[in-house]
Amino acid sequence: MEEGARRAAWTGASVAAAFLLAVAWLDGSLDLALVAASLAAAGLGGAIGGRQRVPVAAPLEAASPARHAIAEALLANIPDPVILIDRRSVVIEANPAARALFPNLKLRHPLSFALRAPEILDGIEAVLRTGQPLKTGYATRVPTERSFEVQIGALPMPQAGGQPNVVLFLRDLTSAQRLEAMRVDFVANASHELRTPLASLLGFIETLQGPARNDVAARERFLAIMRTQAQRMTRLIDDLLSLSRIELREHVAPTETVDLGQIARQMVDAQGPLAAERGVSVTLRAEEGDYPVLGSRDELLRVVENLIENAVKYGGAHVTVSLARDPLGRLGEPEIELAVTNDGAGIAPEHIPRLTERFYRVDVTSSRQQGGTGLGLAIVKHTLNRHRGRLTIESEIGRGTVVRVRLPEREPGRTGAAS
Repeated sequence: MEEGARRAAWTGASVAAAFLLAVAWLDGSLDLALVAASLAAAGLGGAIGGRQRVPVAAPLEAASPARHAIAEALLANIPDPVILIDRRSVVIEANPAARALFPNLKLRHPLSFALRAPEILDGIEAVLRTGQPLKTGYATRVPTERSFEVQIGALPMPQAGGQPNVVLFLRDLTSAQRLEAMRVDFVANASHELRTPLASLLGFIETLQGPARNDVAARERFLAIMRTQAQRMTRLIDDLLSLSRIELREHVAPTETVDLGQIARQMVDAQGPLAAERGVSVTLRAEEGDYPVLGSRDELLRVVENLIENAVKYGGAHVTVSLARDPLGRLGEPEIELAVTNDGAGIAPEHIPRLTERFYRVDVTSSRQQGGTGLGLAIVKHTLNRHRGRLTIESEIGRGTVVRVRLPEREPGRTGAAS
């Protein structure tokens, strides 16, 4: 009966500590202090609960396997790597996340056999010497680049005569740092794209206020350039706002049924004047009938407009827009494909994977001269993500480029949720 009480005490303490750790992880507040406190609380709660008229030496010895099982259960429920070592830096316990990060990590072996990071090893010695927790950094390069914040703290162990062990808690910062880098790059690129036309405007304003004050011909020429630069800033701001709106709703699938064929015909007609001005022919190839898809009409208009406009501006003399039905598309579901083909110079293979990045351009000077913002294909990509579609780009130097958009076909009788 006393043995059952001890087991119940240890089990209860383990469940309570695991519950607290799970709640903290979901809340984003999991850290070394909480891990250490939970382990210590589990041990203390189990020890106190099991002390019912039992000799002091016996419960410690009998409860040792139970404590080990509890520690394993607690650590297994922590998603970040956690390693427990003794004063000799020998590994006592490690959770599955730590074993996955350090494949050579073995129990009862020195930590340095699996982890060769001087900052961490020196930090362990400092914690053992001072008893104060500290933080340091750790990064991996293989198989993928990852960054961690390592929290090192002392964990008193009553059964070891009060001598503390050490807990290492590694918080993965890779995603947060990647997002921060993207944010910094985005702000820097947007600032640069706005600063260039603004500097041009300010320069022409100063010229008009000074040397060209009474020069009518120069004033008209400068005003035309200023208008072009102002329009460039307007397009950039419009594209930024469009991209922001699309990203906010990217997880919400559209429910309206629209005819992709009608959108393609409208955009081919709308791009006619621009194409004629540049000596480019735009041809639509599509069978008769509707091409129904679930989507936002305005957003799909923008997608087709961007693709045709890019082909007219940066392609060759002939642009073809084609529509086709594929009854056995991805996963056997019927799809509709819109393809925009041009016979231009083509795009080098190294550029293709980056074409949908914000502000990425194959030729920066040419893009700016053509009035591009560098956001068109980024808008296309995020719009298609919202529409559960796909974008593929195929190109060969000297042979031209084909941009394909595939969207799930809206079959009669199907609901929007099913799509």
